[in-house]
Amino acid sequence: MKITEDELKDILLAHEQWLNGDPNGIRAHLSGASLRGANLTGANLADANLTGAGLSSADLSGANLTGANLHGAGLIGADLSGANLTGANLTGAGLIGANLANANLTSANLTGANLINADLTGAELDHADLSRANLTGANLHGAGLIGANLSRANLINADLTGAELIGAGLIRASLQNARLSDAHIARANLIGAGLADADLSRADLSGADLARANLIGANLNGANLTGANLTRANLLDTNLTHANLCSANLNGANLTGANLTDADFTNAKR
Repeated sequence: MKITEDELKDILLAHEQWLNGDPNGIRAHLSGASLRGANLTGANLADANLTGAGLSSADLSGANLTGANLHGAGLIGADLSGANLTGANLTGAGLIGANLANANLTSANLTGANLINADLTGAELDHADLSRANLTGANLHGAGLIGANLSRANLINADLTGAELIGAGLIRASLQNARLSDAHIARANLIGAGLADADLSRADLSGADLARANLIGANLNGANLTGANLTRANLLDTNLTHANLCSANLNGANLTGANLTDADFTNAKR
């Protein structure tokens, strides 16, 4: 369904009235609508129905999409920088190469979303559901992911430098070659996660659960692993120079070839 510019203006006006409780207002129903390249800068589409809408290359920068339903929407290359997507439904959405820098995605549902090479720099994703999402090569530098669910997510080659992942769920997530230096990952669940060749230098992994995680060749130089659970983790050829492993559980962990120079194992279980 192709929407003309004039039709879109009328729909947005009626939706604004609906949001304000005007009896003449009508909620925006744009399910399956073709809005490729549309200019929706700053538009108020809170609680709008955009399921399966075609929004590739659309400009939604600064838009209000709080609680909007974007299930299966096509947002390839769309500009959502600074947009408010709090609580939005983006399950299965196509966001390849989308710009979500500084967007607010708190508690949003991005289960199974395709975010390959998306820009999420500084985005707020606290308590968002990103389980099974594809974030290969995505830029999450400085993003907030406190309590987020990233179980089985694909984060290969992703940039999570300085990201806030405190208490996040990363069970069996793929993080090979990911950049996590200076990230805050305290108390995160990384059971069975793939972290081969990942850069975790100076990362805070205190209290994190890394049982059975694959850390082959990972860089943990200066990382804080105080109280971390590394039971049966594979640390083959891992760089643990200056790492803090005080009170960590290393029962059954493989440390073959690991660089343990100046690492602190005080009260660690081995």
